[in-house]
Amino acid sequence: MSLSFRLIIAGLALLTMSVNFSTSAPEVAQKKDLDAVIDKGLDWLKRTQAPDGHWEAQGGQYPTSMTALAGMAMLMEGSTLREGKYSDNIQKAVNWFVARAQPNGLLGNPNNPTESSRYTFGHGFGLLFLASAYGEEEDAERRKKLEKIIKKAVEFTGKAQTNKGGWGYVSAADGNNFDEGSTTITQLQALRAARNAGIPVPKEIIDKAVKYLRNATTARGGIIYSLYQSGGAAPVGQERPPLTAAAVACAFAAGQYEDEYAKKWIKFCKENIPIAKGRVAHDEYQSYYFAQALYILGDDRYGKLFPNDVKTSWLTWSHYKEAMFDHLKSQQNADGSWTSGYIGPVFSTAINLTILQLDKGLLPIYYR
Repeated sequence: MSLSFRLIIAGLALLTMSVNFSTSAPEVAQKKDLDAVIDKGLDWLKRTQAPDGHWEAQGGQYPTSMTALAGMAMLMEGSTLREGKYSDNIQKAVNWFVARAQPNGLLGNPNNPTESSRYTFGHGFGLLFLASAYGEEEDAERRKKLEKIIKKAVEFTGKAQTNKGGWGYVSAADGNNFDEGSTTITQLQALRAARNAGIPVPKEIIDKAVKYLRNATTARGGIIYSLYQSGGAAPVGQERPPLTAAAVACAFAAGQYEDEYAKKWIKFCKENIPIAKGRVAHDEYQSYYFAQALYILGDDRYGKLFPNDVKTSWLTWSHYKEAMFDHLKSQQNADGSWTSGYIGPVFSTAINLTILQLDKGLLPIYYR
């Protein structure tokens, strides 16, 4: 979808708003306030991008993951490789990835000491970013080169999958088949984005990953950290709310709205994830995926999934926005960044900008 076409859609939405008498002046003011917060955050990312196109966490750590997440935040604004306010930044980030794509398909530099022991995170987020940017590349030679890199990255992801269907911090071969939930989710969402972009993804890879998440689900409906670590069982009491929220987002991205496991995960999240009630462990990662899940739930899908639940108890996007957006706006620094997490301001800022821009609905991976 080109930027010009996106602007036409946005213009029609604004026209509708102008003639819709149910849209109040406070609501219009609130939107302008949110837009200002988003612009301020994106401009901070623009200013902090390194000359070679990358971003990094505290102490120069995790450049592959940080570059991908910051790039995604800019794509969500509506800018593309071809046009838009942040087009140059997106191009530089894509070029940075292209220059560091390994012959075996790995995205990133496995010799970087901050990533060598967990390179699949950067690879997964990198694949998500490149697949999301790929559709707007018009130069035939560059498009062909980028397509080749994405296909090799998908191939690497498939080969890195463990015998239980998940992924670890490194490939199955390098990690002796160790698996864990967070990077499994990262790979699965990246594969969905690649498929959305028209890149072939073997069905058996996704089927094995879905089976992994189901096997990692306890009787309470939460997902545990690692099947490898637990000997293949999913003990009650070892559930991780952030991983469970991430699984919901992945299930929804695949259109599995009424899957029995997705419903279990939703219920577990409802009971175990607070919304804008102070700091909790891994809350940025958790909020990143929980927000995606609630955005797709919208305001009525929960009621369709659980018709016997009292309406005031439903998980809804409107309720989440009401609580979380004000919380995020209040935490933004004067320079436009967020610094609430231990990984660093690039991570916090990119995650929060992703959440605040979901309503724009411009990237297929986040479509309702």
